[in-house]
Amino acid sequence: MTTDTGKPLTGRKVLAIAVAAFGVIITVNIVMAWQAVSTFPGLEVKNSYVASQKFEERRTAQEALGWTLDTQYAAGLLTLDFTGPDGRGPEITDLSVLVGRTTESRDDIRPEMAGVQGRFTAPMDLDYGKWLVRVEATSADGTVFRQRRDIFVGR
Repeated sequence: MTTDTGKPLTGRKVLAIAVAAFGVIITVNIVMAWQAVSTFPGLEVKNSYVASQKFEERRTAQEALGWTLDTQYAAGLLTLDFTGPDGRGPEITDLSVLVGRTTESRDDIRPEMAGVQGRFTAPMDLDYGKWLVRVEATSADGTVFRQRRDIFVGR
């Protein structure tokens, strides 16, 4: 069974359909690009070439510390467990922690970590999803230990 409305499909109608379809596509692309640029937290380093010049030296010094880091989040508590090469918590003279989303800086938090003997904790209320934890700790001899960890918070 066919129905004929009696209205022919003219060139103007086809042009209007094509313009409307491409208009929707272009509008969506502009909105998505705007959202991507407006939520971008920024560059990691100002000049990647200059940063790469000392990378190997810093990595070798950090590996010489022999530290390992275990990161946990449960029941509203972020826990960082540092372990030295002797199996005990190393002496840390300075600790800086940044917790945030990987794609935007709006939710960034710099918690006040409290602890002794390599175990540091901070109460935090994190929403579900993937979170980034950037840790920068300074040893007694001034060597900087940097690590980036991902944690996943379930519902």
